[in-house]
Amino acid sequence: MPLSSTFSEKTFGDLPGWAEDDHLTAFAAFKRSALHVLTKPYRTGSLGVDFNAFAEAYAEARSVSPANRLEARSFFERHFVPTLVAAENGGAGLVTGFYEPEVEASPVKTERFVVPLLSRPADLIDIDEKNRPAGMDPYLAFARETPAGPVEYFDRGAIERGALAGRKLEIAWVADKVDAFFIHVQGAARLKMTDGRLCRVTYAAKSGQRFTGPGKILSELGEIPLAKVTMQSIRAWFKAHPDRVDEILWQNRSYIFFREAPVEDAELGPIAAAKVPLTPGRSVAVDRLLHTFGTPFYIDAPTLTAFGQKPFRRLMIAQDTGSAITGPARGDLFAGSGDAAGEIAGVVRNAADFHALIPRGLINGRFR
Repeated sequence: MPLSSTFSEKTFGDLPGWAEDDHLTAFAAFKRSALHVLTKPYRTGSLGVDFNAFAEAYAEARSVSPANRLEARSFFERHFVPTLVAAENGGAGLVTGFYEPEVEASPVKTERFVVPLLSRPADLIDIDEKNRPAGMDPYLAFARETPAGPVEYFDRGAIERGALAGRKLEIAWVADKVDAFFIHVQGAARLKMTDGRLCRVTYAAKSGQRFTGPGKILSELGEIPLAKVTMQSIRAWFKAHPDRVDEILWQNRSYIFFREAPVEDAELGPIAAAKVPLTPGRSVAVDRLLHTFGTPFYIDAPTLTAFGQKPFRRLMIAQDTGSAITGPARGDLFAGSGDAAGEIAGVVRNAADFHALIPRGLINGRFR
């Protein structure tokens, strides 16, 4: 597969702030992917960054532990060549933020804890071109198995009205429907259980329909100006209009199912699509159809200050994806876990330049 012309070759000297970044923390995230791929390789994205080209870098990453930032920086400069990723519209790319919510939860339904987080139903099946019935929306990657064949799965409104009641799918119960929705949006959460345990739920599957964000809906209704749409402003609107929560949320037909997972390292996030724990401030979600997991991206977002950098210029590792993350120069920055991380993630929506670090073996002759 040829390397896409979406990438234009640069030098490390072309990257603003490259020398000042903390490459050591980026290396730690990269090494987690290097260790994982010994078990299962990543799929090569359609832009042609061949997974096999990472072999030399991954092998070295597994065998070394840089002593400082300079040694880590040298590692990336030896193995990779920076390239500017062209955005689809010809302008800058876009970054948003995501995080792992931390909420109180109960293992059983109570008077207070009434909103369930559900595990994957037995009749939810993966769907692709091999088993997709004629006429079914080609977007759908999941379906409901029936005696007559696969059909579209129940959507959010149907599930919340009881379509799956009685199947014993409840992993835990939370108190607030809006909290549960944002757990769905983020795809994971830490649960502070009423029995004293700290556990985690993480993405297992989804009903399959397209995601429709409440911010877009509220903006189109004239409730919140588009420029003012943040997680915080959306939450404030729901708090002020409790009688309209279902009206808005059910327009997002996509519904997420979870599995329970341990919290093995409180400093790291959940295990995400690339099958490694997310690193706060160093893992980025990308379009997995286009990009190859494990690819380092140097992201320059001049107007982004929420992460404490002014401006944000940081080496990130592609280790997650999301249905709203589409396009070559589009990323979702993992901010961490808990309320403080949520305050950061909720306000991130900034223009950014994406520089993909491409294994040197792929570069030779490709841009000449």
